[in-house]
Amino acid sequence: MAMNRQYRRMAQRSGEVDADGAPIAQRRQQPNQRQREDRATPAEFMREVRGELRKVAWPSRSEVISYSTIVFVLVVALTLFIAGLDWGFGEAILKLFER
Repeated sequence: MAMNRQYRRMAQRSGEVDADGAPIAQRRQQPNQRQREDRATPAEFMREVRGELRKVAWPSRSEVISYSTIVFVLVVALTLFIAGLDWGFGEAILKLFER
């Protein structure tokens, strides 16, 4: 394997190659598999979920209403825009191929 001096020194420091630059065969480590006793019980899972949900910064009612209104208006506007483009291109294609 051809490698420059800097890369070989770096690989030697990390333990990937020996002093001659030959790769050191290493066994892959098996991924840690969780043991049956490491799993959370359903009650513990629900307690953790409730704890995490308490940390959430929930929006106020007025914020939800204003954001929902903005999203609705933008969806309607984009739908109308895309429908207009579709209609316009359709008419243009029909007039282009009309003989």
